[in-house]
Order: sequence, then structure tokens, then C-alpha cells
Amino acid sequence: MLKHELKPAKGANKGRKRLGRGTGSGLGTTAGKGHKGQRARAGGGGGSKAGFEGGQMSMVRRTPKRGFSNARFETVYEVVNLALVDARFESGDEVNAETLKAARLIHGNKDGVKILATGEITKKLSFTVDKISEVASKKIEVAGGSVTLLPPFVHNEDVAKRRAAKEASKAKKRAIVAASKAGSNKPKDKKADEDNGESKGKSESKSKDKK
Repeated sequence: MLKHELKPAKGANKGRKRLGRGTGSGLGTTAGKGHKGQRARAGGGGGSKAGFEGGQMSMVRRTPKRGFSNARFETVYEVVNLALVDARFESGDEVNAETLKAARLIHGNKDGVKILATGEITKKLSFTVDKISEVASKKIEVAGGSVTLLPPFVHNEDVAKRRAAKEASKAKKRAIVAASKAGSNKPKDKKADEDNGESKGKSESKSKDKK
């Protein structure tokens, strides 16, 4: 084959539609748009802009927009079942976000990893994840494995600082309450009891003398 013999495959190239070139072409006069109406107008396109419902109140305008949604701050976890972990890992392996991603069990594009109890686990594995169900944790411990939970994910550093300060203040209050309870439960000194008894006896004798 020579260079000048090269040509595109049949049907690969299609000529543009030539509108308004006389009635003989089949696309003259109204240029294929018919007589009047919305779709015959310039800019009418396939009917109207997205969301237009023929003139009635559109869904976008009917939907109330008051209030607040916390959806964009929601913590989304990638879920992995025990059966898949048992099939992809060997005994003694470490199961965390990096190893799960390497095993192609997660994409690693969410806020954390959660392990669920679907299936059985027969190998001794060490889990370091964000969340785990109670049943899954028991199954792992029965198989001889261990579970370590990571600190909760937060979307904002300021929120994390406020949360840490709040937890510290709560811990301080608990310590104060525990110390006060421990002090109240201590046995009283015998000497103090004797002094109290003597003072009570003196006050009673004074009251009798007055009478």
C-alpha cells in the first residue's frame, strides 16, 4: 500500500448536516425544526434547561432549604469482613489500612476502616483499625489475635484540640471526685473522737449547773 492510497474506514468520517440550503435537500425552509413552538426557536435546544418542568414549580424550588445538614462532616468508614481478611492474610500478619490497601480490600479514600464479623477467622492476626464490631473483636481474640483501636477521626484540628481539652477537664473532675470520696471514707482518729466526747461532756455539765 502506498501513502496516497491511505483513506479512513467506511463510515468513520461523516459530513456535517447542511441546513437551510433549499427544499430539495430535505432540510430547507424550516431547517428540520418544524413550524413554531419552543423547540423551533433559537436556543430552544432539546426542550429547555436542566430542571425545567414545563412551567410548573420545579423540584429544586419546591424543596425546602432551611435547617442544617451535617452530612459533609460525616465520618465514612470502609467496611471489611473477617472472611476476606482471613483469605488474604497469613497467620502473624499485621492488618491495618496500609496492608488492607495493598491486599486490595479497600481503596483508602475514606475516613477510616471498620471490621465486621461476617465470616470466620482461623488465623492469629493483629488488627490496628478505626472501628470494629463487638462480635468481630471476640472472634479475633478467640483465634489468638489482638485488636488495637486508633483515636477517632476528626475533620478539623480545632475540633480535635477542643475535644482533647474537654476530655482533660472531665478527667480532672473525676480525679477530684475520687479524691473527695477517698477522704470521706477514711476512718476518724481516736484522739479526735475523744476530744469530741470530752467537749460534749463539758457542755452537758455546764447546762446542768445552770439549771
